[in-house]
Amino acid sequence: MPAKVYTDKDAAPAVLKGKTLAVIGFGSQGHAHAMNLKDSGCKVIVGLYKGSKSIASAKKKGFEVYETAEAVKRADVLLVALPDMRQADVFEKDIAPNLSKGKTILFIHGLAIHYGLIKPPAGVNVAMVAPKGPGHIVRAQYVEGKGVPALIAVAQDADRNAKKIALAWAHGIGATRAGVIQTTFKEETETDLFGEQAVLCGGASALVQAGFETLVEAGYQPEMAYFECLHELKLIVDLMVESGIAGMRFSVSETAKYGDITRGPRVVNAKAKAEMKKILTEIQTGKFTKEWVAEYKGGLKNYKKLLADGEKHLVEKTGQRLRALMPWVQKKSIKGSQADYTTK
Repeated sequence: MPAKVYTDKDAAPAVLKGKTLAVIGFGSQGHAHAMNLKDSGCKVIVGLYKGSKSIASAKKKGFEVYETAEAVKRADVLLVALPDMRQADVFEKDIAPNLSKGKTILFIHGLAIHYGLIKPPAGVNVAMVAPKGPGHIVRAQYVEGKGVPALIAVAQDADRNAKKIALAWAHGIGATRAGVIQTTFKEETETDLFGEQAVLCGGASALVQAGFETLVEAGYQPEMAYFECLHELKLIVDLMVESGIAGMRFSVSETAKYGDITRGPRVVNAKAKAEMKKILTEIQTGKFTKEWVAEYKGGLKNYKKLLADGEKHLVEKTGQRLRALMPWVQKKSIKGSQADYTTK
């Protein structure tokens, strides 16, 4: 049975009227939520740690900025818009001591709650509002009078208003203009991690690198391998996003179609799917999260090494040279990005 899609008519923005909303963090998602809610007529403050580089940016955009603990004290509803691995420490130090009965805590991803890294006290609502798009798109779509679809979920419904508050928040950021689907913290977290690891990031990156290496090792020019295994991937993905897999196949040549349906299953085969199931099991049991927490607390040594190794791959050097020939391709430097990583 298809999931119910909530739209503007299902939300009650008045639930947030007279309340103070605090956005903890002012990164990709945080700034978009704060600005959209402000433009929707809500009273929004921003909570940041002392010395944060984002303080000046938030103030420039017209927000009252407080240290996190003070923002939590002042807020009726607060959004934790911080990277997953930073949330537990901030919660223990600045958020939990300043929570009181009746407050609502929102998250944009369920990992910390689902795996018990954060354990909210009784008497507060715990819910999720997770836009299915990066923050700059959430903001841009809102400004255009549109919206990015979002997920909502309720983990703790202390006053029986958690869902109404989540929907009102979703309305405030423009998500109900597009459509909102209710899920659970468990479902959102486990499917999100699986998608990142097996398909969207891990699977796609490994597939591109393996294809590139196969052609180069067979004696073909790296430039040809780059075009065929990476550059044209965007064209195919765009077609899938616009029209689905069947729509993509409709748009490519008969030769490409035949190669797709007869050779694709040989690459992503039963063995690959079995490995995907192992990855899903590691996510479901919490093994991945325990490993990631240990890696983070251990100083991210393996994480940084693997990222650095990836940056040295021939496909990266080849791409840098070829992208310089394509003025229509937006270029971005990744230097310095590792210290500020966050995709949520």
